[in-house]
Amino acid sequence: MTETFTIDAPHFDPATGEAVFSYRLDDLHFAERLEFPHAGLDTGASATPAFTQLLALTAAVLGVSYYKLKAPFEIDISALALPPSAKDFLLDVYENGLGEFFARNALSRYGKLDFIGEVVTHDLVRPNLPDRALVLVGGGKDSLVSVDLLERAGADMTLFAVNPKGPIATSAERAGHDLIAVRRTLDPEMIRLGNAPGYYNGHVPSTAINSMIASLAAILYGYNAIVLSNERSASEGNVVFDGREANHQYSKSLAFEGRIKTMLASVTGGALDYYSLLRPYSEARIAQLFARTTRFDDVFSSCNRNFRLSGHDGPLWCGACPKCHFVFLIFAPQMNRTRLETIFGQNVLDNPDNIPAYRELTGLSGHKPWECVGEILEAAACLWAIAVHPDWRETSVVKTLKPDLEAFYGPDRLISAYAEAMTDSTEHLIPAHIFDKVAPHAH
Repeated sequence: MTETFTIDAPHFDPATGEAVFSYRLDDLHFAERLEFPHAGLDTGASATPAFTQLLALTAAVLGVSYYKLKAPFEIDISALALPPSAKDFLLDVYENGLGEFFARNALSRYGKLDFIGEVVTHDLVRPNLPDRALVLVGGGKDSLVSVDLLERAGADMTLFAVNPKGPIATSAERAGHDLIAVRRTLDPEMIRLGNAPGYYNGHVPSTAINSMIASLAAILYGYNAIVLSNERSASEGNVVFDGREANHQYSKSLAFEGRIKTMLASVTGGALDYYSLLRPYSEARIAQLFARTTRFDDVFSSCNRNFRLSGHDGPLWCGACPKCHFVFLIFAPQMNRTRLETIFGQNVLDNPDNIPAYRELTGLSGHKPWECVGEILEAAACLWAIAVHPDWRETSVVKTLKPDLEAFYGPDRLISAYAEAMTDSTEHLIPAHIFDKVAPHAH
């Protein structure tokens, strides 16, 4: 086993807008690049202590993609100019952010990782950031609901994406707001080794990665808030492994949101905020908000099978993956059959081949899929809710699973679970002045 993963000092060139991050796994060397657009970039901002620390933190977080090739116990961060609280933050990113990776590769790492290197204390100068939001968009329903809510509240915002292609690009274009697009280039040797014998591969905390890249953009272009669209169900894990819950969506969870929010505030003197606008809502509730308008019906997609890093071609929805199954299900109580079939190009609930997958989604078998899907009981409640609807009651999935759900959960529990899913939570980190502006437009 490789003994040490080393993160070298990153470099940012304000003349070109390019950031370079270098990593080492013994005799293996990797380099990753970020290209920030020149338009609107404040070259002076890159010389501030806040940017220096954020660049170092970004180097460490992006490093998970290279670390996982061998997953050693020792991580050398001695070359990074990190603040005192950074080690705890990075330990959370590597332990919990890589929780699914460790679980699926049967690697015991919890409580055993060692970050080598001394942290340093920087002179803290609070950057002067304009009062406007940088909104991360991913091409799916959630970020588009955030855009809609912020529009209704009259907020000043710009969209942000890393390598926008396919639904990300078309949804952003349909939204009609400015988009800051950062080009991220992974080291091709890392990608090759990830499929080679003797190396590990698996899920990385992409939301943590994109959030750190967004933090650099916030300083360079002048934004005082990074806005995510993570719902409350992202906090529910998948399995217990190595004495801890492994969660596919950990970097979308409320726990991580609190950690990164604190980290970003500490290195910017409180100038940069971070929060998820949709944290009070369940997936089912977000589906209700999305269904209020048909504006994005033909451009959005949450399907991971038909939308990969390499781009997008073909239909927006495959109809066969857990994301397609779940999103179709939560939209069914909110949309008529014609509209939903037009969006997906098929009736996902009327395909008998999907019955086993829906058993997993609703908790009747297996475990929660390793995907960004909602809570088990929420899915069960949504299926139960449409079991009497004329558009859906005769579909093969609903007819087959209705009696099983009734026997397993009981009608009362399913009815109350659906009511709970449609009730907004008070657990969120949205600033009060933002929440007060947005909340009235969610009803």
